[in-house]
Amino acid sequence: MSDDTRDSNGAILKDGDSVTLIKDLKVKGTSTTLKRGTLVKNIRLTGDVEEIECNADKVKGLVLKTAFLKKA
Repeated sequence: MSDDTRDSNGAILKDGDSVTLIKDLKVKGTSTTLKRGTLVKNIRLTGDVEEIECNADKVKGLVLKTAFLKKA
């Protein structure tokens, strides 16, 4: 298994990429739900190949699982 960070379709993700959510996601600790199809720009890779960091419209400092993302 490679140590590249990949989206749900297997496309390799890099720092600064934009991704789209493929599922509605509830944000823990808030009443906010990020809707399917939401575009998240300028992602940052973490040490974990299954997670990325990003800022969404309403929520800053999010960590999202790559299984719920596709490269935009």
